[in-house]
Amino acid sequence: MRSPRTVASHVDNVVIIGAGLAGLSAAVHLAGAGRSVTVLEQGAQPGGKAGVFTAGGYSFDNGPTVLTMPDLIADTFAAIGENLGDRLELLPVHPAYRAHYSDGSTLDVLADLDAMTEEITRVCGSREADGYRQFVSFLQRLYDCEFSDFIDRNIDGPFDLPLPALARLAAMGAFRNMDAKVRSYLRDPRTTRLFSFQALYAGVAPHQARALYSIISYLDTQAGVFLPKGGMHALPVALADAASDHGVSFRYDTVVERIEVSLHGRARAVITQGGERIPADAVIVTADPALAFPRLLGREPRRLRRIKYSPSCFLLLAGAAGGGTGNQAPAHHNLHFGDSWRQCFDEIIRDGELMSDPSFLVSVPSVTDPGLAPDGYESYYVLFPTPNTATGHQDWTRDGPRYRDQVMKTLNEHGYTELAQRPQFEHVLTPHDWQQRDCPAGTPFSAAHTMRQTGPFRTPNLVGENIVFAGAGTHPGVGVPMALISGRLAAQRITGRSAARTGSGVPR
Repeated sequence: MRSPRTVASHVDNVVIIGAGLAGLSAAVHLAGAGRSVTVLEQGAQPGGKAGVFTAGGYSFDNGPTVLTMPDLIADTFAAIGENLGDRLELLPVHPAYRAHYSDGSTLDVLADLDAMTEEITRVCGSREADGYRQFVSFLQRLYDCEFSDFIDRNIDGPFDLPLPALARLAAMGAFRNMDAKVRSYLRDPRTTRLFSFQALYAGVAPHQARALYSIISYLDTQAGVFLPKGGMHALPVALADAASDHGVSFRYDTVVERIEVSLHGRARAVITQGGERIPADAVIVTADPALAFPRLLGREPRRLRRIKYSPSCFLLLAGAAGGGTGNQAPAHHNLHFGDSWRQCFDEIIRDGELMSDPSFLVSVPSVTDPGLAPDGYESYYVLFPTPNTATGHQDWTRDGPRYRDQVMKTLNEHGYTELAQRPQFEHVLTPHDWQQRDCPAGTPFSAAHTMRQTGPFRTPNLVGENIVFAGAGTHPGVGVPMALISGRLAAQRITGRSAARTGSGVPR
């Protein structure tokens, strides 16, 4: 197996464009390797898509809400000799999810195998529980084969993929249809939906995704789900504080105009919107490649014009008096599944239409961290998947208010009475708003993880001699763990160091 390419010549000064999780991870690892690092962020604070919105005593995360693989966070802090516990408190989310079905049944997702088996037995019967144990065994083998060889390393092209690991994946059925693979272990529609909806995180419908994306289920069900005390935004704040304490320079409210490139394609400096020239031996770009190439480099590779993007979402951030779904108080993460399972994915991905029978997520982080809402109230994060702006037929400036009313009607029907009828505060983000926030195709989930846009087929993270990409648009892809890995892989393109991890990423 060939060693991955690295930036030509020694690098002392690195400029990172963007202080999101990928940029922060890269900054920490580079600081730990003794490089001089300057981070330029157009916003007023770190976080990028992992931002925060505060109002009326509420604190709302407006980006990712699910945090898994805490060992990856610990590894990031360890790169500069720091301990995770000294910078950040992680609160376990229990249950990881609560699934709600149209027949009125509920099913909790628990990280403990025995407890989850008992839960499935209670709801679906012992035969389904036995199938779940076999499914977890498959997920364990999938993780062991897939993570280190295909996710947690730099890849320059298809010929860098290890053939023995590819053969093992093929033998275990990882390239089969995900929906069919899940159904080979599980038969109850409730469990099959619960352990295949994660394909949507990758931007692909379960009946179209490959089984290798079931690794997302493994992270949720076996690694556990956590919430940083203070909300998800506390993670980028802690990383930025630690990086700053170890010499990384942060400049906020700084918009980058372009990257100065020599005739031979080597980046020499970053030019800000104010005209300042900041010399650089290497540049890490965390903006989506589809925006970064034309805006910062003045060119647009042909492959970027053919990118297929993930679905988008309608996001409602709201505060309301505490309440439950029926007689039951909500869990931290509540998944509500409609009856029209395959149809709802076809509608938003293939047809560009809104879900006629929506499946949706209601997160209530104040259940785990009461400090995120005033006493007696809850902070709600309501996400309805929608088409992106490239495939959708919606005019969100016109249709947004009407869809908001439909969302409130749906929430009321599902028992969120206080939220639907008497919200104390609310803030809405539509695909149009995501597009205004520099998300191509109006989706915060970047390029879909189709087979042609995964691993070595995704936009490469080393461009030319010394320009490196990090973030959701490049390898390994979307999600908090992937952002942290992406930043470390970007740093390794510069330092030439191989992965040096203190933990496995997932407890066994």
